[in-house]
Amino acid sequence: MHDPPSSATRLPIGSDADLAWVRRQVRQAAARLGFGLVQQTKLVTAASELARNTLVHGGGGYMEMTSLDEGGRPGLGLAFVDTGPGIRDVEEAMTDGFTTGGGLGMGLSGAKRLVEEFTLDSRPGQGTTITVVAWLSGVPSPRTGTS
Repeated sequence: MHDPPSSATRLPIGSDADLAWVRRQVRQAAARLGFGLVQQTKLVTAASELARNTLVHGGGGYMEMTSLDEGGRPGLGLAFVDTGPGIRDVEEAMTDGFTTGGGLGMGLSGAKRLVEEFTLDSRPGQGTTITVVAWLSGVPSPRTGTS
């Protein structure tokens, strides 16, 4: 169970400029929480894909970014919300290679692989909410032995 969120920020997603702003804000928040460069890059990549889907497939919406704390372990939650047409077949949409936009079809499934938690709620005609969470991982242990 997560402790109550410590802060939340809502960012509109209605244009390509908003996509850049979302990426920048996610990177800055992750850095403030102590995420390393690799973790930041994974989270920003997932956020970029999900924000683009919110704009392109959902007709725009918003991202809500929440700082989390789980027993002293920081995390960052991102919810991407639109009121667009929704996803007709969620299982199919989560399949690698499936695309409705002419891309590689790695967006949703790829984003899911980049974070620790991924939830997709979509209702045809009512919109889609995708929530992802990344937790700060510990410092890697030093290597032992010679290699």
